[in-house]
Amino acid sequence: MDLSITRADHGNQTVVHLGGEIDVYTAPLVREKLDEQIQGGRTQLVVDLTDVTFLDSTGLGVLVGRLKLTRTRGGAMRLVGTDDRVLKVFSITGLDKVFEIHPTLDAALAASEAGVGAPGEGS
Repeated sequence: MDLSITRADHGNQTVVHLGGEIDVYTAPLVREKLDEQIQGGRTQLVVDLTDVTFLDSTGLGVLVGRLKLTRTRGGAMRLVGTDDRVLKVFSITGLDKVFEIHPTLDAALAASEAGVGAPGEGS
């Protein structure tokens, strides 16, 4: 499996850094690790995809599911990404309008602290 997962807390926000490929083989582990954070009450998530080299529909489905789960618990999930191949997956599916995607981790953390709402939430 070509996947790395680390996490770090930044105040009330939790950054989960993913690296490698998120596909049908690795997506269950990504789901498990994100669910651990959400179940533990860490619902202000920033998922850093900067080092993700491949993202398929299974991985995308995991991210959509965790986005819904954090929102039902009063939280939010922001993404960080710069890889054109990964961002294209969001663009093609229209999910770039659903997810709040930032070019840097600092931008994502600042947006959360500023209370900037996710797309489609009317803020």
